[in-house]
Amino acid sequence: MSTIDQQFVEYIVKSLVGHPDDVSVERIIDEKGVLLSLTVNPEDLGRVIGKRGVTAQSLRTLLRALGTKNDARYNLKIVNNDDQRENYTISSDNTSDEAVKNSTDEPVDNGNDYSKKARQELAELDDLDI
Repeated sequence: MSTIDQQFVEYIVKSLVGHPDDVSVERIIDEKGVLLSLTVNPEDLGRVIGKRGVTAQSLRTLLRALGTKNDARYNLKIVNNDDQRENYTISSDNTSDEAVKNSTDEPVDNGNDYSKKARQELAELDDLDI
């Protein structure tokens, strides 16, 4: 049994995505208000978030308007359940086997003249007493 807020978000998101059958909205009530967790197909995640998060922010704005009407505070969480992203995650210590497999064999050129000159100029600026 879904509530009006779940139906509202579900209706809007299903109109945006390419896989409307994969859209689900879970509702959790906590001390901060009502948390709606939105799960979509990984291919549709970009459409729901939008460029620079504009679409997601618009959804949150509409929820805020609904909350004003219902005297409730709504929060929207977009769940990223994309399992393929784990293949591209490299740990920060770069000592894992996965990082070694994903690395390239090309050497990194850290010794170009521009970077040496920039580091030298920054070091000179640090020495100034201003």
